[in-house]
Amino acid sequence: MTLFLQYAVSGIATGCTFALVATGFVVIYRVSRVVNFAQGVFAVVAGMAVSSFLSRGLPHGPAEVLAVALAALAGLVVGVIAIGRRGTPPLASLIITLGLGIGSYAVIILIWGDQPVSFTGLAGLARMGGISVQYQFLLVVAVTAVTFGLLSLFFDHTYLGKALTACSSNPYAARLVGIDVRRMGLLAFTLGGALGGLAGVLITPLQPVSFDSDVGIAINGFAAAIFGGLLRPGTALVGALVLGVAEALVAGYYRASFESGVALVVMLGLMVWQAGRRSPAAEEGA
Repeated sequence: MTLFLQYAVSGIATGCTFALVATGFVVIYRVSRVVNFAQGVFAVVAGMAVSSFLSRGLPHGPAEVLAVALAALAGLVVGVIAIGRRGTPPLASLIITLGLGIGSYAVIILIWGDQPVSFTGLAGLARMGGISVQYQFLLVVAVTAVTFGLLSLFFDHTYLGKALTACSSNPYAARLVGIDVRRMGLLAFTLGGALGGLAGVLITPLQPVSFDSDVGIAINGFAAAIFGGLLRPGTALVGALVLGVAEALVAGYYRASFESGVALVVMLGLMVWQAGRRSPAAEEGA
């Protein structure tokens, strides 16, 4: 039982980082109807940037904040290229983000090299109910909880948050009341970049990242995001936690090499299930 709890706690921490990436997918998709395949890149960029900042003498805290800001800027750049031109269809934007994600490998290798990068996070262990928990795990959970709380306040109580919600609900009505949907889309990409960057900052001390780590990060984030049909951050959080725990149990009790396959199986199963739910309604409409 102790071993199970140990795996579950590590899975919850990993799931929290999946939830941040998943929420980035959700925020961007709700506003622009674009699945951003470069979402995992933001986590890699932020994780590697923190390592560079720390090696140059910048203390923790400022290093992480600057890295998240850099990821947010990267999100804005991706948004400008993908949806900045008016009239770009979502499918074309999706392909652009895929190309940018692949093209980013060259930039990352040029700046940071092709070897895995990590840095020391919050050191020490806490004893909880007979199990040892790294303080970094607790930090990941705490930061994720605070982030989701702030996101809730942002979307419910600020003009920009309500404008983003309006664009996701009815972009045509949003335009009629003077909201620039394209600018809101760029804001969504920036926010998605920041969320992905935050995930990278939190996960890199636990799992070193390399130039191609974005694939695994994006797959897990997307699998969590489709729990809510790419529309509900709260459901994406639940999906991410379930996915994180499932992967930790598979890696702990069986083989770590099968860990990434869990996300693929969950993602495909959910997509088939959701397609099956929609088909009767589609047939009735026809």
